[in-house]
Amino acid sequence: MMKGKEDINMAVCSIIEASMTYTKEDGYVGKVQFSVEGHVNQYEMTLHSRKATEWGYGLFFLNESGNEEQLLELEEELEENDELFDQLVEAAKDKLVRL
Repeated sequence: MMKGKEDINMAVCSIIEASMTYTKEDGYVGKVQFSVEGHVNQYEMTLHSRKATEWGYGLFFLNESGNEEQLLELEEELEENDELFDQLVEAAKDKLVRL
């Protein structure tokens, strides 16, 4: 968890939109758009996994560039907080479309 900073928890993360597709060629590819209470900007997390077990991801500002410090804090929290990360992955998996 982040040291000396307020923890980001699932209660203050709001999912805006989520999606995921699966193909044999690409595996699982998803995205989750969400907001975090107390953060000025909204975020988008892109996801990829061959077998839906281990996930690679990228974290970006959703609409425009924003506070880099908040983005880095959120990225650190995603690395440490499995529950938060899993919540975002599950939001995308719930929208899975097999192509």
